[in-house]
Amino acid sequence: MGAAKQTDLACISEGEGSSCVEQHAIIEAAPIVSSYKDKIRPLLDAVDKLRSLMVMEEGIQLPTIVVVGDQSSGKSSVLESLAGISLPRGQGICTRVPLIMRLQHHSSPEPEFRLEYNGKVEHTDEVNIADDIVNATNVIAGGGKGISNTPLTLLVKKNGVPDLTMVDLPGITRVPVHGQPEDIYDQIKDMIMEYIKPEESIILNVLSATVDFTTCESIRMSQTVDKAGDRTLAVVTKVDKAPEGLLEKVTADDVSIGLGYVCVRNRIGDETYEEARAISQQLFQTHPLLSKIDKSMVGIPVLAQKLVQIQASSIARNLPDIVKKINDKLSSCLLELNKMPKKLSSVSEAMTTFMQIIGSSKESLRKILVRGEFDEFPDDKRMHCTARLYEMLNQYSDQLQKCEESDPKKNFLVEEIKILEEAKGISLPNYVPRNAFLVILQGKVKGISSIPIGFVEKVWSYIEEVVMSVLMYNTENYYQLQVCTRRAGRNLITRMKERSVQWMMEIVEMENLTDYTCNPEYVSECSRLMGQQGTFIHLVLNEYHSKIDVEGIGEVEVGVLRQYPQVLSQAFDLKMRMTAYWKVVLRRLVDCMALHLQLSVSKLVNQEMESEIVNELMGPNCGGGIEKMLEESPAVAIKREKLIKSIKKLRDSKEVVAKILDGVAT
Repeated sequence: MGAAKQTDLACISEGEGSSCVEQHAIIEAAPIVSSYKDKIRPLLDAVDKLRSLMVMEEGIQLPTIVVVGDQSSGKSSVLESLAGISLPRGQGICTRVPLIMRLQHHSSPEPEFRLEYNGKVEHTDEVNIADDIVNATNVIAGGGKGISNTPLTLLVKKNGVPDLTMVDLPGITRVPVHGQPEDIYDQIKDMIMEYIKPEESIILNVLSATVDFTTCESIRMSQTVDKAGDRTLAVVTKVDKAPEGLLEKVTADDVSIGLGYVCVRNRIGDETYEEARAISQQLFQTHPLLSKIDKSMVGIPVLAQKLVQIQASSIARNLPDIVKKINDKLSSCLLELNKMPKKLSSVSEAMTTFMQIIGSSKESLRKILVRGEFDEFPDDKRMHCTARLYEMLNQYSDQLQKCEESDPKKNFLVEEIKILEEAKGISLPNYVPRNAFLVILQGKVKGISSIPIGFVEKVWSYIEEVVMSVLMYNTENYYQLQVCTRRAGRNLITRMKERSVQWMMEIVEMENLTDYTCNPEYVSECSRLMGQQGTFIHLVLNEYHSKIDVEGIGEVEVGVLRQYPQVLSQAFDLKMRMTAYWKVVLRRLVDCMALHLQLSVSKLVNQEMESEIVNELMGPNCGGGIEKMLEESPAVAIKREKLIKSIKKLRDSKEVVAKILDGVAT
């Protein structure tokens, strides 16, 4: 801010009683005319313009004089005296909506009155203004006795009024009258707190001289947000009805009113405002008690001057911060709008965007599912897919190795002996029948058959999670495309999972059907295990050990085996062959699954995903194909519209404050 701006704003924001105010003190037409309106009016107009632009909806608070008071405290009478007009009167709550009163002094003898609400502007006159306010209030809040937070603006251009903008709020009442909601107190309290909580708000607390200030509900509310009273000014009404002890009440300041007190006598009955002002002046000069109150604390003119000065000081103090907040918020909204996807306007744009999305999705999936790169998701370990798939495959292998069917020590040779007893026939002695081997093999395969199928289900659920996450991320800004992509992705994964399950079932069925391997490890392992046959049989039959350690198997129970000396050699042979072959079977189930998984993922990413999405997008389910991409999702459209409105509002606000700062500088 330039030196000229700083000087003028500093002049406006000087404290009460400053020489700056005195230098500008020119009383025109009436004592309550603003004494330095040439400086104040542009600032106040700017704040009023910002208020009408509803910049407060963007979180930017404006300096505001908020008028609060308990019901029947004389709040309306004070405002009438300041504005020189009649406001609605009656029983119960007269003010049912926030009434923004914009008072403007102008030299024309003909006053102007205007009501603004719900986007409408209505002209009125001094005779009908009270009725028109009631009618406008009924439109906003309904014809009952409820309240609404939608504001009603009253513009008063009149010779002799102070340049002020105030917000009059409903009077505080604890007990609802007939027709009012039961929670009327809470509604009024919430409305008042919303207006007085911002640090920029000046609280004009209207108190009746007839009550104990410490019991006033409006005092309690203001103290919750302004404990020290630094931004609270009190107006004491009905002084002529309770003059006793008033001087002590306003000088002792038991309720912490930092901006001071002003005692007033308002117009009564049919008195004109000039008559009321004269009576008030005489009262404070001649009354034995009221005359003792300092003249800087009495009368509507003093109140008007204080409010003008406080308002000007607040605006000048807060204006630089308001400018900064407007600029910051505007930059934030522009940045957020620029981050949003470009609104598509043609089929060619939609097609180009679609191909870019598909390309980005495929490349991301190649990275994380095929190549093992995770730079796009450095902190999300769930998306480090090759590592997670490797872990899942190891867990699958461990599950196969640790299952009951893979434990060679369990009931060592017992099952083999039982099967050999049932498979014997007229044949050479010590010959191991092939059908006995197949019976044992089929039993073991059947026992583990659910494990490979379960693994397939698990791994494809994980792949689906990853693929859908990438697709949804890349299509999040295009609602129709996202809908089609989600459907296409799930359909494709479902089909591929079904194919994998079918393929694994065939693998299991093949292992169940017959025994075969050309793996030389089977022969060597079998020979190694069979090399212990003679020693094992000798120990069982001759040395009566209860347990024997068999290399490659471990320590086994052998006591029961002595009952079957005729088939013991065949059973040992069958067990060792099956032990060696079972290792081959398990390795095959893991290796084949690993190869199948890599092939399936490669086909998914490089071939099938794109065609599936295209077919879905062009098919009947999406109803319109690529053209549907031109339609934004409701959430994106609402967000874009909101940002555009905010940007326009903030740009207009920026222009308003720029003009004011330029005017102050000159």
